[in-house]
Amino acid sequence: MTIGFSRTVRFFSRRDRMRGILSFFGGIVLVMMRWPILGMILQLYGLIYLFGQFFPILSQSIKDVPVLGSLFSNPSVERFFASLGASGGSSGRAPV
Repeated sequence: MTIGFSRTVRFFSRRDRMRGILSFFGGIVLVMMRWPILGMILQLYGLIYLFGQFFPILSQSIKDVPVLGSLFSNPSVERFFASLGASGGSSGRAPV
């Protein structure tokens, strides 16, 4: 699904996501400066910070997949994905 240029710019220019944006793009800079491990860790932190609210939605969708559904129905996996999305508001909406 494509959200368009203006919504993409709006998503990446919000002040409350600045930590994730700087972490992700700072990780890219570190990878280019030949610090790949530290850069990838910083990128991963930025991705989790930016898109953490999507993980509970993704978990609910994966429960309908035949093989993976039983794994994602495990209560500990459900709690893990719920905790990743807990940092943003609990409005039930996707953060875009």
